[in-house]
Amino acid sequence: MNTTDPDHAAAAPAPAERRRAAVQIAALGYGIVFVLVGIAGFIPGVTTNVGSIQLGGHHSEAILIGLFQVSILHNIVHLLYGVAGIALASRPASARLFMLIGGALYLVLWVYGLAIDKESMANFVPLNSADDWLHFVLGVSMMGLSLLPRHRPPESTGRAHHRSTGAADA
Repeated sequence: MNTTDPDHAAAAPAPAERRRAAVQIAALGYGIVFVLVGIAGFIPGVTTNVGSIQLGGHHSEAILIGLFQVSILHNIVHLLYGVAGIALASRPASARLFMLIGGALYLVLWVYGLAIDKESMANFVPLNSADDWLHFVLGVSMMGLSLLPRHRPPESTGRAHHRSTGAADA
């Protein structure tokens, strides 16, 4: 067998430890997005009024993509949450817990955001109506995605079987 054959190299399946379960891919994707959102919260142009960003509280006038009120605390939470998602995506069980517990926390934050007076000190994150409904979508989607399979996909045997039997690829 020629090991320099490009078809052989492309057909070689990834080792089992490198293949990811669906829930791991979801956790990794959410983690990456949270990191990007955390960074974007500090970038002028992506976030308006960055010069008036506050450490926390409802007085922060920084608005991410014209919709979501953010603060330094809010951005740091997104960054840390994203790093946690990326780290926990390394194993199927921890990826599932990230999605399940993270989703539950976002649903609690959604209810909290609906219940508080947005002009009060209770709005320490800060939250606005767009944040509230985004938290609802994140909570439901993360909890739903936590139900994705935790097993890694089986090694594909299609091409290997065809090579060993001499059958032509379809």
